[in-house]
Amino acid sequence: MTMEGIKKVVILDSGENGSSSSPADGKPPNPLTTTPGFRRCFIGSGDVVDSSSIKKSFVRHPSLVRTRMEDASLEIMNQEDCKAEFVPLVRSGAWADMGFRGSMEDVYICADSFVHDYGGKNPIQGPGAFYAVFDGHGGKHAADFACHHLPKFIFEDNDFPMEVEKVISAAFTQTDTAFAEACTLDADLASGTTALAALIIGSSLVVANAGDCRAVLCRRGKAIEMSRDHKPICIKERKRIEASGGYVYDGYLNGQLNVARAIGDWHMDGLKNQTGGGGPLSSEPEFMTTKLTEEDEFLIIGCDGIWDVFMSQNAVDFARRRLQEHNDPVLCSQDLVNEALKRKSGDNLSAVVVCFQAEPPRNLVAPRGRVQRSVSAEGLKELQSFLDGLEI
Repeated sequence: MTMEGIKKVVILDSGENGSSSSPADGKPPNPLTTTPGFRRCFIGSGDVVDSSSIKKSFVRHPSLVRTRMEDASLEIMNQEDCKAEFVPLVRSGAWADMGFRGSMEDVYICADSFVHDYGGKNPIQGPGAFYAVFDGHGGKHAADFACHHLPKFIFEDNDFPMEVEKVISAAFTQTDTAFAEACTLDADLASGTTALAALIIGSSLVVANAGDCRAVLCRRGKAIEMSRDHKPICIKERKRIEASGGYVYDGYLNGQLNVARAIGDWHMDGLKNQTGGGGPLSSEPEFMTTKLTEEDEFLIIGCDGIWDVFMSQNAVDFARRRLQEHNDPVLCSQDLVNEALKRKSGDNLSAVVVCFQAEPPRNLVAPRGRVQRSVSAEGLKELQSFLDGLEI
């Protein structure tokens, strides 16, 4: 089941109550059957003189020659200093599919102009875009709630865009707290969601992540990971969890959740402290920023269902080839989702592709001369097995 076209916000639902049941052990379900039909809800979208050519009868005073050369050097330096920074030409597309799950709990946002879609209290220079993916679990209410409230908390803040990271971090916390209050009024909302938001302000790319969605930048064919998966088994996350009074069992946070950061999940015992002071499950985002240059071609944002079957470089290579064929970010995101289905991803699938240039990615030309080669991990294992079998 797919949807087509660039949409500002897309919310996908399945079933009548938008929630899914969880097994008794508390681990996320992974059904292998699909439920046909789900509701779609769409919301907007100088000349140079050669000294050798001067006649000998014409003698120029050395001081004049030196002055002209110094002036020329100064002009070159000034031109370099005044060289305009790269301004991305932003265009995007997205695609989602329920996959092999019985319900759709993913939500995404595509806003090529957040000023147009959300407004803002302070002006910005250059492009301003906002993209996000919310991967719900235990239902899609938390994902829907975060999709609606997180952008408002960001763009209505008086300190945006002067203090971007501070504002975004506060917006994640505000969204989490507001959802906790909503759940006290309606217990049926109980659920959680991971959240990844990417903002383009001028030539700056800012990525905030809480959970296991991932953003990968393609820089002249090379994959640059702009987020880190927050899994309980990660050393940094495990230390934070244990310092907060939690534990990791069988790869799950407190034996219940397979992510270490998320919005919501207030109904799960021991994960969040409602009286303040935090808890093992954090809603605080982790930031990665970069300055976009002419070498930056596109950005892929996807839920963990994409990254379960794609390595980051593999996804960049795949998307790059598709963009070279059709140069359409919508079709490219659809290609990524369809390929993930072919690779038997067992989760909901959502992908957002953001291009930074009007032209498709260029063909990369291999440098002349000797090409260094590396040995794959499989090759090293075979070589080790061969060496182990030799008689010394």
